[in-house]
Amino acid sequence: MSSVLVTGATGQQGGATARALIAAGVPVRALVRDPGTAKAKAVAALGAELVTGDLHDRDSLVAAAQGVRAVFSVQMPPMKDDTIDFDGERAQAENLIEAALAAGVPQFVHTSVSGAGQRVTTERWAGLDPYYAAKGAIQDRVREAGFTYWTLIKPGFFMENFLPDQAYLFPRGVEGGLATVLKPQTMMSLVAVDDVGRAAAAAIADPRRFHGIELELASDYRSMTEIAEALSAALKTEVAAPDLTEEEAVAKGMPAWAAVAHERSGVVGQPARPEYARAFGIPLTTFEEWTLTHL
Repeated sequence: MSSVLVTGATGQQGGATARALIAAGVPVRALVRDPGTAKAKAVAALGAELVTGDLHDRDSLVAAAQGVRAVFSVQMPPMKDDTIDFDGERAQAENLIEAALAAGVPQFVHTSVSGAGQRVTTERWAGLDPYYAAKGAIQDRVREAGFTYWTLIKPGFFMENFLPDQAYLFPRGVEGGLATVLKPQTMMSLVAVDDVGRAAAAAIADPRRFHGIELELASDYRSMTEIAEALSAALKTEVAAPDLTEEEAVAKGMPAWAAVAHERSGVVGQPARPEYARAFGIPLTTFEEWTLTHL
């Protein structure tokens, strides 16, 4: 059985995909910039073959993709002059797509974000436009590239954002409570990062079935009140679903950019739902199950 080239293998989604493929007996070729790092060695310890390459170096990607049956694609926008370089993210994706085509790879599985491609324009959320524009442009490029098989995975809101040590939603620790402008009644399309890996592995296992599929991926669909209840049970301390203004959330430690992003999510929502993945037989993780293994 030929290998699958996994980008981002030392990160969250790529790491989950590498683990899911290895668990299914699929050989993994993990793209890393430095095979000597602890994270790279941990991926190798799982049984992956490490290959050195960089998403900014197309020639290295062509070499890495030689002979593989599929590519799992994920990009993290780089920083440039203290700002997020979304053009750089698009360039990374373009390099990987062109390299896969040059190497004759038949299947390309790309992870994006739920709702990418929707046209939602308001002056209030204009600062988020470059983020969604980059995601949408990469999706368009995958669709039009000419791969024999392609799949887009579009995850919702990561459950891992609720990890207290991430200081994202708990900027002042559990004792400081959740800091968000999401309202108690807001419904969230939640996804466990491991389920991204399971979805990618399912697509790679059955390329014909998943060809052209754009999977709006959610593991669970819960209100912020239900999320707070599950967090309270797992953390054994009371966690309330707050009802905060942007000013109040920022005062509690939430970054201003995150407050705007959450406001958009609360109004627009994400189209990802668990039933879409269930229709393909993809195992999913409920939020309660996630809290029991992660908190």
